[in-house]
Amino acid sequence: MEIQIDRRSPVPIYLQITNGIKEMILKKKLPGGFRLPPERRLARSLGINRSTVLNAYRELKADGLVDAHVGQGTTVVPQGQTLNDPETVQPLPWRQLIRDSGSRNQDPLIRDLLELTEQRDVISLSIGLPAPELLPLQILRDIQDRLVAELGAAVLLHSPTEGITSFRETLCQQMTIRGIRCSLSDVLVTSGSQQGLDLVIRTLINPGDEVVVEEPSYFGALEAFRGAQARLLGIPTDAEGMRTDILESVLARHRPKLIYTLPTFQNPSGCVLSLQRRRLLLALAYRYQVPVLEDDPYSELRYEGDAIPSLKALDPHGFVLYLSSFSKILFPGLRMGWLAGPRSAIRELALNKQTVDLHSNTFGQWIIDRFIREGHLARHIRSAREEYARRRDVMIEALSALAPPGFTWTKPEGGFYVWCRFSGTVSPRRLMEQAAIERVSFLPGAPCFAGDVGENYLRLNFTMATPEQIREGVRRLARALRAVETEPRNRDRTGVGTPPIV
Repeated sequence: MEIQIDRRSPVPIYLQITNGIKEMILKKKLPGGFRLPPERRLARSLGINRSTVLNAYRELKADGLVDAHVGQGTTVVPQGQTLNDPETVQPLPWRQLIRDSGSRNQDPLIRDLLELTEQRDVISLSIGLPAPELLPLQILRDIQDRLVAELGAAVLLHSPTEGITSFRETLCQQMTIRGIRCSLSDVLVTSGSQQGLDLVIRTLINPGDEVVVEEPSYFGALEAFRGAQARLLGIPTDAEGMRTDILESVLARHRPKLIYTLPTFQNPSGCVLSLQRRRLLLALAYRYQVPVLEDDPYSELRYEGDAIPSLKALDPHGFVLYLSSFSKILFPGLRMGWLAGPRSAIRELALNKQTVDLHSNTFGQWIIDRFIREGHLARHIRSAREEYARRRDVMIEALSALAPPGFTWTKPEGGFYVWCRFSGTVSPRRLMEQAAIERVSFLPGAPCFAGDVGENYLRLNFTMATPEQIREGVRRLARALRAVETEPRNRDRTGVGTPPIV
């Protein structure tokens, strides 16, 4: 099977591979039942990343041209049906009709993780959500009733694209508490921080633009940048956050369009960018004229240590776009987040938001505005900090007692996650399969890296599960680790599609 790749072509390499194999199948050069080469072997022969071949095989499977089964590899589906057969109607090839925006490369990981929240028999240590039992539902109910009584139908009507004035005023006050000074025109309400990220990408990023990201980083952001066909420049992190020495060398050689960072309780590693490095990062952004997107969903959840000013609070020159959300603290289903930045940038972001959803949830804005103004948020954050610190300590204690040798982890000062590393002798795919059998879920580390690294990492969430569930979940994970730690890496099975999210 010969595949030609033109690296100068504007067509993505994975689509070149897809189209090449598709042509051979349709011309009957590859008969039904023909087994395609394993992803690793084909990637090695073509001098490309395995993920590129994986994406190509996914496209072929989506088009009904190949199928995959564990242990059997990827095989060509027999093309026996013809248009002359009146009893058969060919399925409409939707994937071929959909406009190629780059989103085909995206991994359905977030969707799969959210689906796990409905599986009652799985202990989820994967999804980053607040504890449901801590959400103040009675207060929410009282606020809703009073809002409807006071404002009537207005709470359910359209609202300004930028957000309700009262809510934006409250957000400005909240940012003042965080050391950030801004006015109404500097704030845009978003439908969660994920929409804020999408709006920044729509406004700033063109296909082929380079974006600096931490390694590891929030996998939802990496997928969003890849969906926009950006080129990711990964900068390693350590205990003090992004390596600004490496960032400087990268900025000297490239001209990225954006620096994306989670400097406080980073997702997934939990690390905190030191004050010295925050100042260095800003100095480099000023020198090389690169805007910074600061993603800050976790800074309110500090369990120990001293707070460090945000990048936005340290930036007097308007280089930082500040993105935050209530979803990690309060009522994630309301999807309330916001962006703050120079008003010229916010104006363009608002124009893009107008075309996406007109405005964010009107009732949700009123609810959270009233919740904050009545002092409930500050009290809720205090109680959440206390409980999440306890759950973090329960997870650390369980890992210390149950984890096998070679399994290491961090103890974060805040946030949601414990970042773990396991032995290189353990097959990541087999660990995922075995954890699924044990009915425990975790986030695999590989999607959190811009490059082909991170296979032997995983992320554990300690906020959503109860302390008892955390202990049992760690026990199940430890059993899965011990079950596969003696198996050789070459037992990885090649297939297509997304592996089980466990």
